[in-house]
Amino acid sequence: MRFFKMNGCGNDFVIFDARAHGALQLSKDQARAIADREEGVGCDQVIAIERSIRGDAFMRIWNADGGEVTACGNASRCVASILLDERGDDGPVKIETLAGVLKAERTTLGQITVDMGSPLLKWEEIPIARAMDTERLDYEVDAGLFHLGHPGACNMGNPHAVFFVNDVKLAPVAVIGPRVETDPFFPDGVNVGFAQILSPERIKLRVWERGVGETKACGTGACAAVVAAHRAGLTSRTVTVELEGGDLVIEWKASDDRVLMTGPVELERVGDLLGAA
Repeated sequence: MRFFKMNGCGNDFVIFDARAHGALQLSKDQARAIADREEGVGCDQVIAIERSIRGDAFMRIWNADGGEVTACGNASRCVASILLDERGDDGPVKIETLAGVLKAERTTLGQITVDMGSPLLKWEEIPIARAMDTERLDYEVDAGLFHLGHPGACNMGNPHAVFFVNDVKLAPVAVIGPRVETDPFFPDGVNVGFAQILSPERIKLRVWERGVGETKACGTGACAAVVAAHRAGLTSRTVTVELEGGDLVIEWKASDDRVLMTGPVELERVGDLLGAA
């Protein structure tokens, strides 16, 4: 089956075009084997493009640990780029996911903008274990000498907790990330963001992704960081988010509450992997 190896700001994917084959049946072991950077193709997530009756295509997502998840912002941009290249126009296209239908289009600068929908802000929508205000969770984690305050939380198709830090380079992401990800306080697990506010229009961000680990970029994490920062009065509604792999521009629109994510995509290669399904 043909696959595209692509990345969005360094967050990389093996994307199978399964539209001619029906649903792609991948076991956890198969997804892990494909994602393995030593023995497989190597990626953060495995993606399948399938047929859809609600959009131009249906996108399925497996994390590197083999678990299937509902949303990935950077993968949405990559899939949109494939669909737009096929059509030969700038869109929009509609991509159905387990989290809903996303609309995407190509900008005049060649980047991809995805309408990620409205953030879910109620405690039970994230979800967290008990009722509380999600702007500032009643939740703390011992980070030793590194100070971590109370995080904000939202769901951008998948759950996120965002800690605000003074220097993101020094944040103990590899230590705190997996502890928070698997804490029963977050019944479905959680993606963990560490955000440094540079100005009202700029954030520097690192993200420990649920089921993956730290990645070079996380699209839904960038959206969640801007939502959390604006709710806390730290930024405006349009923010450039600096990630290791590149910049994303996030706009949380006041007019309709929807979050727009704009950023680059890169096609690394096209290949064929028989026996993947």
